[in-house]
Amino acid sequence: MTEEEFDAFYHASFSRLVHQLYALTGDFSEAQDVVQEAFVRAWDRRAQFFAAEAPEAWIRTVAWRLAVSRWRRARRGWDLLRRNHVEQSVDGPDPTHAALVAALRKLPEAQRQAVVLHHLCDMTVDQIAAEADVPTGTVKARLSRGRAALARILGNREGEGEQHRAHS
Repeated sequence: MTEEEFDAFYHASFSRLVHQLYALTGDFSEAQDVVQEAFVRAWDRRAQFFAAEAPEAWIRTVAWRLAVSRWRRARRGWDLLRRNHVEQSVDGPDPTHAALVAALRKLPEAQRQAVVLHHLCDMTVDQIAAEADVPTGTVKARLSRGRAALARILGNREGEGEQHRAHS
């Protein structure tokens, strides 16, 4: 099968095969994945592929086997997880951390990125500039503006709490 013949076969049968596998698996994304994988495998065998009497049946069979294999692997994983699962309680974030995250969400994205990378990820200004592909002066300005905005936001929250306590 030539590349052109394979392309024509792919375009003529891909959608139909995905819908067939969707009916078999009940998962449209999984159907797309396994049909695509089956076509990749067929591509590797395209020289002898057209000699097969039913190339679409071959793709469907390979796709179905891939889906079953994935399902079995996932089921084994879930079984293993269930057998070895130890119940653990996870504490939620403390109020200070939650307030910081809420305040960070109010910053423009560029300022938030600079503040988080510098103060939480311990990156230098030069490292942030390289990652963001901006001059170091820009990073310094974003850090300065971001810190000032955070101080205002967090200062207002603390002031609101004090006002609330004063009125109580």
